[in-house]
This record gives sequence, structure tokens and C-alpha cells, in this order.
Amino acid sequence: MSKLYYQGHGSFRLTTDSGRVIYVDPYAGTGYDLKADIILVSHEHFDHIEIKKCTGHENAQVFTYKTALTNGVYKKLQYENIEIQAVPAGGNKNHDISKCVGFLITIDDLKIYASGDTSKVDFMFELSKLNLDYAIFCGDGIYNMDLEEAADCARIVNAKHNIIIHLKPGELFDKKRAQAWTAPNKIIIEPNQEIIL
Repeated sequence: MSKLYYQGHGSFRLTTDSGRVIYVDPYAGTGYDLKADIILVSHEHFDHIEIKKCTGHENAQVFTYKTALTNGVYKKLQYENIEIQAVPAGGNKNHDISKCVGFLITIDDLKIYASGDTSKVDFMFELSKLNLDYAIFCGDGIYNMDLEEAADCARIVNAKHNIIIHLKPGELFDKKRAQAWTAPNKIIIEPNQEIIL
């Protein structure tokens, strides 16, 4: 079964049914003990780009905003039966849309959207057509969209399950903010918690 482990802040780990490991925006918390097959980095800010925390397999793939978005083209990474499509992200004063990406991750017949650090972008209306299983949004309201905008994005994307992360700069998590989020079908995951997808 596929699993999601939340390290805290904007960092999480996906493990496929076959044991392949994907780290997304490594920086916060613990839980970097599994060897990486894929490391994803959505943008250049220090709190998303601690690749050295991850030990990779010999053929591990690193897919960063620099390789995922080139000349305005959003690229795709195929690794065995894992598919990762870079998608638009950013669109606020702290995150230039030309230098940030989100990720659409397909593992074990599950479609997972990782928003990266973003505000509402037009591409989210395209995501609504994909019948996503999980959507993971930021919502600190300081460097990214606030909880209200993140809830609006969740309604637009219309995934079966919604998860909020990146809630308070300098902290792994803010449970009160997570509980206050009004997105439909939300799941609250705290740091060092792992769920079966």
C-alpha cells in the first residue's frame, strides 16, 4: 500500500507499494532514513531544498524546479511506473511563477497533487478534471496563500482528500490552523505521522 509520511513544514515522503521512496521538498523534521528513489524540489527557498538530508540509491533521480520547468515548458519524469508531472505554482510576491513548480504525482494508480509554495493559479481548474485522489496545499498566509484561499483552491481542484501543510514559518506544524481550515474532505496529518493512502 502507498504511504505518506509527513516530516513537517512543507516536507513529506511518499512510499509506493513496491517500496520506492519519493521525498518532496526536503528540509524539516525527521524521517529521512529511507533511501530515496526520487527527490522533488519545488523552488529555491532554503526551507524546501535540503537535498543532502536524503540518501539516494545509486540511480536516484533529482527533479528540481530548474529541470522541471525550462523555457516555460513543464516537464515530466518517468521512473519505472511512477510518473511525475511538473505543474504551475507560485503567483505571489514571494514566489515567481516562472521559478516555482508544483507536482502531479502518480503512484500505484493514485493521483496526488503537491501544490508547492503557491497562491491560486489558473491551472488548478485543469486539475479539477483529473479526479485526483489527494491534494496537498500550503497555507501559511504570510509567504503563501492563507487558509481561506487554500480552501478555495481545494474546492476548485476537487480531490477526494485534502491535506494542509506549510502552516507557520519556523514551525513544523500548527494544529489550530489545520483544524480551522475549511476545505472539504480534509485530513489532518501531524509531523512524524504516516498514513496509508
